[in-house]
Amino acid sequence: MRVLVTGGAGFIGSHLCDRFLQDGHRVVAIDNLITGSQDNIAHLAGNRSFEFVYHDVSNFIHISGPIDAVLHFASPASPIDYLKYPIQTLKVGALGTHNALGLARAKGARFLLASTSEVYGDPLVHPQSEDYAGNVDPVGPRGVYDEAKRYAEALVMAYHRQHKMDTRIVRIFNTYGPRMRLDDGRVVPNFIGQAVRGEALTVYGDGMQTRCFQYVDDLVEATMRLLRSDLVEPVNIGTTREVNILEFAETVNRISANPGGIAFVPELRIDGDPQTRKPDTSRAHRELGWRPQVELEDGLALTIAHFRQVMAATP
Repeated sequence: MRVLVTGGAGFIGSHLCDRFLQDGHRVVAIDNLITGSQDNIAHLAGNRSFEFVYHDVSNFIHISGPIDAVLHFASPASPIDYLKYPIQTLKVGALGTHNALGLARAKGARFLLASTSEVYGDPLVHPQSEDYAGNVDPVGPRGVYDEAKRYAEALVMAYHRQHKMDTRIVRIFNTYGPRMRLDDGRVVPNFIGQAVRGEALTVYGDGMQTRCFQYVDDLVEATMRLLRSDLVEPVNIGTTREVNILEFAETVNRISANPGGIAFVPELRIDGDPQTRKPDTSRAHRELGWRPQVELEDGLALTIAHFRQVMAATP
């Protein structure tokens, strides 16, 4: 196949490019690099099956030649990014999705949207299944990301119903791994950066907030299975191992051998930031035969090793 990955220089997008190339496909990656990085795809320079296009997909997308699949992963994804780029986040969710769908329709390509667990907002049910409509504040600071993804899902389903397009939607829960930005504001790079520097890990409040952390390779495998499937309905992809932030901090310190310990500070919460999040992944298990394979401790060891290397090379 020849596939197009928007956001192809981002954390997840670049891993997807690697997987498609490893499987023998040709890849076109599009990115405007506001949150992605050329460093994530530098190892692909000279690969004749890989092409990078510097472009903002909120503008019309033109790609010559056949395209068999379009995977739309372009978007700021961390709170620090979408609060810095609120308009761009809304535009890539709305205009970017529209343009990527238009390209897929013109090429007769299958389309896959990277959606998010944020469509559930601050959930009132636990765990969250795909039929839960969510608890989202459209005018709160997080609404620029939550509503962009909710609109994107609605647009994908409208193209599926109106134009009979072959579409897929993956709802991604907390994912971590190499190529995350140290400064992206999320808990994994924050903790690992502090641990590698030998600092105390900053835990807000009592640390009883919970998350389920999924290693990026498991997400990529699930995405590949979903793309090959006939499943049109949204699919949650994430791990169901729920840990609180204090436990997670202690795990990072143990694996990194960080003597810095933990520093508790007053809770700093963006309005709408969920206290708990856990996917119901029974649809993925049943329809895709997928379950996460990488244990948290193993994935963290790989991620810590990556960040040690990156930080050692940074002046």
